[in-house]
Amino acid sequence: MHVRVAVIGTGFGGLGAAVKLRRMGITDFVVLERADSVGGTWRDNTYPGCACDVPSHLYSFSFAPNPRWPRNFSGQPHIRAYLEWVADTFALRPHIRFNSEVEAARWDNEELRWHIDTAGGPLTADVIVSATGPLSEAKIPDFTGLESFPGHVFHSSRWDHDYDLRGKRVAVVGTGASAIQFVPGIQDKVKELTILQRTPPWVLPRADRRITGPEQWLHAKVPATRALRRGLLWSIRELQVGAFAKQPDVMRAVEQVARLNIRRAIKDPELRRTVTPRYRIGCKRILLSNDWYPTLARPHVNVVDSGLAEIRGSTLVTNDGREIEADVIIFGTGFHVTDLPIASRIKGSNGTTLAEEWKDGMAALRGTTVAGFPNFMTIIGPNTGLGNSSMILMIESQLNYLADFMTRLDVLGGSKAALAPRKEAVDAWDEKMQRRLARSVWNTGGCQSWYLDANGRNTTVWPGTTGEYRRVTQAVELSEYEVLRHA
Repeated sequence: MHVRVAVIGTGFGGLGAAVKLRRMGITDFVVLERADSVGGTWRDNTYPGCACDVPSHLYSFSFAPNPRWPRNFSGQPHIRAYLEWVADTFALRPHIRFNSEVEAARWDNEELRWHIDTAGGPLTADVIVSATGPLSEAKIPDFTGLESFPGHVFHSSRWDHDYDLRGKRVAVVGTGASAIQFVPGIQDKVKELTILQRTPPWVLPRADRRITGPEQWLHAKVPATRALRRGLLWSIRELQVGAFAKQPDVMRAVEQVARLNIRRAIKDPELRRTVTPRYRIGCKRILLSNDWYPTLARPHVNVVDSGLAEIRGSTLVTNDGREIEADVIIFGTGFHVTDLPIASRIKGSNGTTLAEEWKDGMAALRGTTVAGFPNFMTIIGPNTGLGNSSMILMIESQLNYLADFMTRLDVLGGSKAALAPRKEAVDAWDEKMQRRLARSVWNTGGCQSWYLDANGRNTTVWPGTTGEYRRVTQAVELSEYEVLRHA
């Protein structure tokens, strides 16, 4: 089987790419999905309290508005339902191949096409669009003794709903975005709850509320009101970028709001000290919650300000030697973001994998295309992440770039030609990103975050506004590419 385009993943990026291709009149494509349903990270993460920390009217496609969002910050079930609706509304299901995890893909220099092996069988494609996302592969550190732990163990993104937590001594490893949502959701069920915290997060109040029926009716009947709401949400976040990227000291004012949030909920001075960060707010992802700190203040909840070192039977030993007895371990340890697992399965024109090419750090031209990998595009690629706004805005910009990429290929000869970004263009773009990030709060805020790779390089965050990114991805600059043709 041969197709013009093979898209990997059915999250926002993959479904968005499929919609864009259909709107261009390209119907010769497949969407390869490893699971048996759409949704990506919003299908996999079903832990208690799972919700988005971006307002719903901004965390949705501009071409597929939803006037019926039930809350300012809607939960996982509503977001997943939205993605199912997108798949149905835009007639994408005939293109989706479920249970077809990509096991390997290699570029053929002679045929100018990709050979792809999937769990559902092999195929070839002129172009690959990888939309696997950075929050798709759970990261569980290899702790000594974990395999001998007699209790129950799972990661937050693979929540075991069949296991009853009632009456159990539960240890939570990690205090990131997932943990601050599921910890309040389980605290009233467990006997004891111990949270192992390496670094405390900055947590701001969550301005969440139910969106009333009249509001929903108005957004459905008068689309301009819906567009205005989205525009206001977008504008506020665009104005914040300067503080994150250029003037980190401005963030001190936001810190005062976060400190007040702590003081209001936690009266114990020792616990207050434990949960107060010692780095500039914004250096790590800013989290939103109204019940995180009240949960930590409950008598059966204990915060241990030390990371997990090893496990001895049912005893968890921290880095500073403290011992905690537990029946259950829940890992809220995040995902493989700077070391994407899919990268080890993609082999380019030089015979090396994407992981090998990225061993010193991820880099992609305009966050989308990679030197040595012709006709290959990645959605939410290197340095396209956001610290304060909606990733859907970035995805839509990359979809515009995809559209122009496909148009250029058609002009050049369709399947008889390929576009490969020049290494010097990728290097120049990456150098520009690193130069701009050097003074940002993400690099100078005094923390170690998942924005930084093993070498300390920030290969994750976009250092500008979403409006700027939309401008730089409007069109493919052919001078940045080498045109490959059949001999």
